[in-house]
Amino acid sequence: MSSPTEPRRLRGHRATATCCIASRARPGLVATSGEDGCVCWFDMRCKDVQLVMEIGKEASSSLCFKPGNEEIIYVSCGKEVKCFDVRLGTSWTPLECYDYNKEEINQIVCSSKSFLAAADDGGEIKIIDIRQQCLYKTLRNGHSSICSSVQFLPWKPWEVITGGLDSKLVMWDFSKGRPFKVVDLGSSEMKSGNSTGQCFNPAFVHSIAIPDVDMVDKLGKICVVARGDGGVDVMNIESELSGNRTKSSVKPRKGSHFRSNDAENTDTRGRLHLDYTLGGHTAAVSCVEFSMFGELGKFIISGGNDKTIKLWNLFKHIDLDQSGSQSDLRDLLHLNIDLTRKVNWLCTNPAVTENLIVCDTTKVVKVYSVS
Repeated sequence: MSSPTEPRRLRGHRATATCCIASRARPGLVATSGEDGCVCWFDMRCKDVQLVMEIGKEASSSLCFKPGNEEIIYVSCGKEVKCFDVRLGTSWTPLECYDYNKEEINQIVCSSKSFLAAADDGGEIKIIDIRQQCLYKTLRNGHSSICSSVQFLPWKPWEVITGGLDSKLVMWDFSKGRPFKVVDLGSSEMKSGNSTGQCFNPAFVHSIAIPDVDMVDKLGKICVVARGDGGVDVMNIESELSGNRTKSSVKPRKGSHFRSNDAENTDTRGRLHLDYTLGGHTAAVSCVEFSMFGELGKFIISGGNDKTIKLWNLFKHIDLDQSGSQSDLRDLLHLNIDLTRKVNWLCTNPAVTENLIVCDTTKVVKVYSVS
């Protein structure tokens, strides 16, 4: 469980790196955004940065590929989303620009159905139809504070889940433009009984991870939540976040099953809560992701303000649950990586080595080899 060797360092940004994404189609290709308004492209086979895109004067907070065509990239800058084709060389004139958000954008994501979601500081989420190049819906009145994270559900193409600094998770049917389920992680019934050591830190939602379609058979329809109190929640969307349950009926049980094939047992399924008592984070968790290397989704990877990255073995928990054995949650922490700075973002690369990319609070992107 000790930290791996010294990381590889990727240099290209002139200011703090804010976000990173890795190509699935071309393992080893990584794009990063930064406060310098640039997007840097790195190829793990090469020593130096391959391409620097001058996006604008404002900080670039988030970026994502267009599903099915990774030559197209979307980048958020301030209140705007810009679209670029990286094949057009050094002519960085956007193909499209969307300025529908009224406040600064925190995260953008694309769905396979040609929609883009942009979550902003005002608590709103703009759903953009990138095929028709127009605003489709505005999702509001779900969050009372900053909306920090948004993800589409790949198995329900008209639903998104959002998290915010009001400690709420909100499920939306964006075809209707309204929420159908709100879970308050800050309420007394949603707090883990073993989190007393961190009770003064609010359960802000900083990041949400949803498994890709090719992970669902093994992992189930779950979401992973990075919390401001240092916890990482693994929640079953079908049981805890379904629209036909009331908020008061959602009571987490530490280490309980989060996946079941029996529909009648829906109401008994709870959450897996990974916190400092299990070797987890001692400060806010800023980012969570599923591993893309080796067996897809085997690890939940979390990074936090405690200057650490944790790899949690989700498969071990699932396999023990399915066999009927008692799972020792303390065994789920597979690896701890000590850093020198807080984590802004991380992603994984589908490769055997140099497969964990980390943006911390410096301009140098770090790359680790983990397994």
